[in-house]
Amino acid sequence: MDMVMKLGAESPVVIFSKSTCCMSHSIEILIRGFGANPTVYELDKLPNGRQMENALIELGCQLSVPAVFIGKDFIGGSNEIMSLNVRGKLKNLLLKANAIWIEINFLTSKYSRPSFHNMY
Repeated sequence: MDMVMKLGAESPVVIFSKSTCCMSHSIEILIRGFGANPTVYELDKLPNGRQMENALIELGCQLSVPAVFIGKDFIGGSNEIMSLNVRGKLKNLLLKANAIWIEINFLTSKYSRPSFHNMY
């Protein structure tokens, strides 16, 4: 379990996944959608992946993958990440972990379109 915790703390966002797991892929795409660049460990491609998977189960993952660490903390699996996203709390966790920076929405910002009447 120590190795999993150490790897989970090495980057602002760490995802333990399997290359064939659609939920792992979905969670990775969701987190990347916020602008984060998670470190992803595909357990089925690592020589010690089975031991890491067992350690994740010991941590409390009902299913071994996806298992997500944000800001050095184990957050949980896909249910926890989706729940945080639905409640609008995932973005704040990513911001706190310095996985993303302040977001500027150019579509709704008053600075998004040139205003010619203000230029003169």
